[in-house]
Amino acid sequence: MLLELTKIRVYFAGICSLIVTVGVARFSYSLLLPIMQDGAGLTESGGGWLASTNFMGYMCGVLLAASMHNLNYKYNLHRLYLILSVVTSAAMVMTTDMVTWAVLRFIAGICASGGFIIASGLILKWLVNHNHRAELGIHFSGAGLSIIVTSILIEAMLTMSADWQQQWLALAVMAAIFSIPAWLWMPHPFVGGKAGAGVKDNPPSKAFKSLMMLAYFCAGYGYAVSSTFIVDIVERVEGLQGQGGVAFLLVGVAATPAPLIWDQIARRVGYLKTLLAAYILQAVGIILPAINDSLPVVILSALLFGGTFIACVSLVLTMAGKFYPSNPAKFMGTMTLAYGAAQIIAPVSTGYLVEALGNYDIGLYLSATVVMMGTLFLFGLLNLDNDAIKNTTINIETKRIIG
Repeated sequence: MLLELTKIRVYFAGICSLIVTVGVARFSYSLLLPIMQDGAGLTESGGGWLASTNFMGYMCGVLLAASMHNLNYKYNLHRLYLILSVVTSAAMVMTTDMVTWAVLRFIAGICASGGFIIASGLILKWLVNHNHRAELGIHFSGAGLSIIVTSILIEAMLTMSADWQQQWLALAVMAAIFSIPAWLWMPHPFVGGKAGAGVKDNPPSKAFKSLMMLAYFCAGYGYAVSSTFIVDIVERVEGLQGQGGVAFLLVGVAATPAPLIWDQIARRVGYLKTLLAAYILQAVGIILPAINDSLPVVILSALLFGGTFIACVSLVLTMAGKFYPSNPAKFMGTMTLAYGAAQIIAPVSTGYLVEALGNYDIGLYLSATVVMMGTLFLFGLLNLDNDAIKNTTINIETKRIIG
């Protein structure tokens, strides 16, 4: 009973960590982008650059997490990221200088790695050490919840006619509140459990790693475009002005149960086949607004995107934990470098396309095309490891992942 209560607290700490380091430090910018364009003079290309600097920071955070082997240092670094998520949000109101904003978004991006990589690794290690199923679906439901709570807060502030500066301050206060359980209940890697006793790594082949990184890069491109610009995309549609926040809220509603649902599918058919289905649905969700911008189609697009983007992250990082249970964050970091590289490229290129063409259509077509390229790499993985299964050259854990 006590262990189950502790498990609930651990998961809750992870969800709160994602709300602070991802919801506030990352996703809130998508909601505030059109507000800052109206109130602070931010341009489309400037908005793209700020998004890219945020992703650059995320990449640096991932590199740091991947290169740091001392789990106690990672635990303390996670706590530092909680503090910085609050500080960087509050500091956004102090200036309209693009360089300063870029620095703040860069630091906030570093903080986002705290929820996605460090917290994921600490929670996964705790689950393994306490004989729980090594899955991150519950933890990553926090990403969807982070979208919901930030959307609700910003919509509530808009009803009070709050400007962009008041919005950032409100987000900083919310982040401070959710930081408390994330600080107190995130499991220390050396407290309780078996401390990794009997845990054996099951590394995949180099070919598997290379193809998986290419596939994950493609998913990162699709995620970055839609997550950054979806609010602005909706706000530009005639008759849908003022509905961008609602669309983003729908993304969160779909994303919250999605990791749990996809976990169940992966248990039955394998992780790679499940990822393949998620990629295809994500591409459909991305391209729909370019084909038809009616309200029902926009709603369907938001639900498809929300229901798949976080599932791709959850499934890949769960795979990383199954391959390297002794130190999950190591392979998580390696995979996320590919995902993060795409996130740096995508917002800038899309921002320039929008400025040049006046709409998001070509950017969305390009994004969906890149995601569909990812499905080709996943097919390559399936063919690669089906051959390996026949030749019995891969370990049993990899066979379970393939399905």
